Amino acid sequence: MNIQGLDYNTQREALVMPEYGREIQNMVDHAIGLPTKEERMRCAKVIVRQMENKVPQIRENANYKQTLWDHLYLMSHKALDIDWPYDTSGAEKFRSKPQPMKLPQTDIRLRHYGRLVQEMLDKLQTLPKGPDYDELVRLTANQMKRDLIQWGHGSIDDEKVADDMARLSGGAIQLDLNALRLLRITDEEPVHNNGGKKKKGKR
Repeated sequence: MNIQGLDYNTQREALVMPEYGREIQNMVDHAIGLPTKEERMRCAKVIVRQMENKVPQIRENANYKQTLWDHLYLMSHKALDIDWPYDTSGAEKFRSKPQPMKLPQTDIRLRHYGRLVQEMLDKLQTLPKGPDYDELVRLTANQMKRDLIQWGHGSIDDEKVADDMARLSGGAIQLDLNALRLLRITDEEPVHNNGGKKKKGKR
């Protein structure tokens, strides 16, 4: 629906730097059209002060003055003819987007256990038997039990953990449930990834 007299942002040109708003962009467009370099420079200085007031947190950056002038350069579409007080040749870096991060979750045999458990099991197969080995077995088994309850994969008894530990290690790690007691975790007490129990809400 097009109502005469109404001006929608969706009908306007997209802002180069949305954080400064439409009014600052209008000021930049006005400065570009001024007839003399002196007038354009005076207007540019006013705009930069307004930009700083608009986004005061920018002052937390060490070289924020340089950043403000770089932003002005981009907002003017590089068409503002003034004697720039800072080198704006690196301004384009503000347009660049970070490269997507590669997800580490690959080649995990049972995804509900995640990479952490897989790495712990791999580490166990390289450790000699002893106190360090026993402690890592205990930590790994308890983490597996937490993961099972968090993701709701069937039975969460200790035998399930022992069976999965043996299968995932190719039989190298055999959990002695007579010698090691795992944490008591029930499905009424779900856990977060950090192992802490979720607080129950009031009923």
